[in-house]
Amino acid sequence: MSNKVVLSTLVNKIQGLLKNKVIGNILIVGSVTLFIKGLGFYKETLVASNFGLSMILDTFFIAFLIPGFIQNVFLQSFNTVFIPNYISETKSENNNIGSFQAMGFVTSILAATLFSLVAILGTDIYLEAFFPGKEDFYYDLVKSQFYIILPSLYFWGLSSILASLLNINNEFAYSSFRGVFIAITTIVALLFFRETLGDMLLAISTLIGSFFGFIYLLIICLRKNIIKLSSPDFRSRNAIIMFKQIPAKITSSTFAGLHGVVDQFFAAQLAIGSIAALNYALKIPAFAIGILVIAMNNVLLPYFSKSVLENREKAFEQLFKILKIIFAISTVIAVAGILTSDFFVSLFFERNEFTSEDSILVSGLQKIILIYIPFKISGMLLVNFLTSINKNSYMAIVSFVSIVLNVILNFILVKPYGVFGIAIATTVVVILRNLILFYFTKVQKNKAYNIES
Repeated sequence: MSNKVVLSTLVNKIQGLLKNKVIGNILIVGSVTLFIKGLGFYKETLVASNFGLSMILDTFFIAFLIPGFIQNVFLQSFNTVFIPNYISETKSENNNIGSFQAMGFVTSILAATLFSLVAILGTDIYLEAFFPGKEDFYYDLVKSQFYIILPSLYFWGLSSILASLLNINNEFAYSSFRGVFIAITTIVALLFFRETLGDMLLAISTLIGSFFGFIYLLIICLRKNIIKLSSPDFRSRNAIIMFKQIPAKITSSTFAGLHGVVDQFFAAQLAIGSIAALNYALKIPAFAIGILVIAMNNVLLPYFSKSVLENREKAFEQLFKILKIIFAISTVIAVAGILTSDFFVSLFFERNEFTSEDSILVSGLQKIILIYIPFKISGMLLVNFLTSINKNSYMAIVSFVSIVLNVILNFILVKPYGVFGIAIATTVVVILRNLILFYFTKVQKNKAYNIES
């Protein structure tokens, strides 16, 4: 076969992929996310330049940990089960989407309020249990930032529902832009208000950016006439199905979210700056993962939720076809990241307070973390699909086993390898967890085929 024919065949395949609506939407969201992540990465270089691996940065990460945990575990869990069941509501004969939307908003507000109160009451116990032996000034710095960040929970919860409604209505580009606001407010604060805001700069920027992100989504939804509110009905068929799924989804997300808490707990037992080093090592992998994961989450959860209602067998076929492409792309990204780790860590972070020794430490951690990228991204795809078919209970079991294994491996590896042991433990757990999810999804596929036949 001539080179011309091969090239023509390749071009035709690429054109075919681009014409695919799902691939096209992923590319749109991925492109927007690439811009936002690029801006966010510039923000991180400014943060590194201003704070280095300092106590201020350590305390900010600790202060953000609980609100971030609540968002990722409880609010995001509700959001992910909201999408497939909202779509089911739109497909039902006597649908009342206004009532379902109102129920979603009310539930988000109530959840944010409840968990905020729990977080406030448990802050002192949490700090003393997980980060013992610190000076009072250290704890005061954490709590001051924590109280500033906490109201963001309301904006995050409501924003998630608004973004989901946009995604369900195929307005992917608009919903993707919400992530830009925290980056912008932080950059502006670092450039112009560094002395004025002092140690509270990162916390205040997070709160203001979260508020602007919510206002932006609200304006877009109102202009698109997507919001249709009526009296919330917590007893509708799809609402009951949704609420039955929430405990399993929250349990799964809780154990998954605890990995960050466990890692930071063990890092806190090491030298000052270990927490910051671990977080910086996650920045570039998070950049690569974030582009694909956000694109997949925004596009594929609504897509799979619609597909399984129409043709379950075909939905499984699409899943494994996309899975092959995603794993191949993310493997290339991981290998490229490992080979260029030293260069990019030095390029992006090494200036002012961030020294060459810091770069060596962060780069070494980053290489270990980059190994799990293909498994992490593919696993997120599997989680989206399993959520769309309401298989949350199994994911809860897998998440529980994962967090137990993470704790055990950290105990074993931290003493001989220090902060590198934490990175190794996390990588091993991520790979094993997602291999198990892959096997379970294959089993569900076989069951679907048996049902069809």
